Amino acid sequence: MPRPPLTVLLASPRGFCAGVDRAIQIVEVALEKYGAPVYVRHEIVHNRFVVEDLEAKGAVFVDELDEVPDGVPVIFSAHGVPKSVPAEARRRELLYVDATCPLVSKVHREAERHHAEGRQVVLIGHGGHPEVVGTMGQLPPGAVVLVEDVDEAVRLEVPDPSRLAYVTQTTLSVDDTAAIVEALKARFPEIHGPRQQDICYATTNRQMAVKAIAPRADALLVLGAPNSSNSMRLVEVARNQGCPAARLVQRATEIDWDGLGPVRTLGITAGASAPDVLIREVLAAARERFDVTVEEVTVGVEDVAFKLPRVLLDQNAPVPLAD
Repeated sequence: MPRPPLTVLLASPRGFCAGVDRAIQIVEVALEKYGAPVYVRHEIVHNRFVVEDLEAKGAVFVDELDEVPDGVPVIFSAHGVPKSVPAEARRRELLYVDATCPLVSKVHREAERHHAEGRQVVLIGHGGHPEVVGTMGQLPPGAVVLVEDVDEAVRLEVPDPSRLAYVTQTTLSVDDTAAIVEALKARFPEIHGPRQQDICYATTNRQMAVKAIAPRADALLVLGAPNSSNSMRLVEVARNQGCPAARLVQRATEIDWDGLGPVRTLGITAGASAPDVLIREVLAAARERFDVTVEEVTVGVEDVAFKLPRVLLDQNAPVPLAD
């Protein structure tokens, strides 16, 4: 019996961004340099496939520093950490390497600059996300106020509206964030913003690619993790762009093909922390059911690369130091 035809619209860019690629390399190079085990505070990136692969190589993932024994290296995740974490690592004389994405570090420096210039900082983001926890932890308690949506922006009360600035989480919906910023500017016309937008290039590009394919797709699959902010935003973007049958899946084995309904055109993308092998798994699973034609839809080309921390490249530096 012939298989029904299926056109796959493959979004590009998709998958790993430069910050995620750098963070994974940091763990791998640290394992080569120091040997196993190398401890990692929190998931290095939000993807179980990646985490399990690194665990198999000798990485040990923990929630907090008190789970890290003395005398072993520890790496901080790509999402960033509060200042209290490296301070505690230094107090314990732990060997540590900070794998915070440089674009997240940029937001940290912006928040510090605004605080030093006497402004209260409004952080647009999702409460409890590791990146938000890390950004708020760059400044003293009370110096940063979190705003999650337009309603909170409209209701926000601050001591001095003339001394206010905003920064954002790097993995938000571009459209939703624009609406929140517009509400803040309407309420506080003197508010200072970032010199360049804080939402990272990779988040923006992946959302643009989804916007390009979602209106044409009967269903759309986003490869990513439920705790990955940028992956969840891709699902929201697809639904907002006219594809209500958008789903987040972690692996091909999770796909409910029958539950997608009659599908002739399927969109596929991956969040910034999902490796391309997961895309290949989905395509292989689709080919078992359908006569698949793949159309790659490209909205831009990414050539960004971030350097590894100096300590991992310096053969004469056996002990990690803060960069």
